[in-house]
Amino acid sequence: MSLLLVILLIILLFGSVGTYPRWGYSSGWGYGPSGILGLILVIILIMALLGRSPV
Repeated sequence: MSLLLVILLIILLFGSVGTYPRWGYSSGWGYGPSGILGLILVIILIMALLGRSPV
């Protein structure tokens, strides 16, 4: 596993935990941040399955 892939996974993990809408500071954000992180994760997953992984 490359270092860039590990860093990307850590950023996605912390981002998804940080945008959890049940916590007070992120409750007013709506679905925007978690939707964007989900979209990024789906795009990376599709690219990895097609063999065109960005990392």
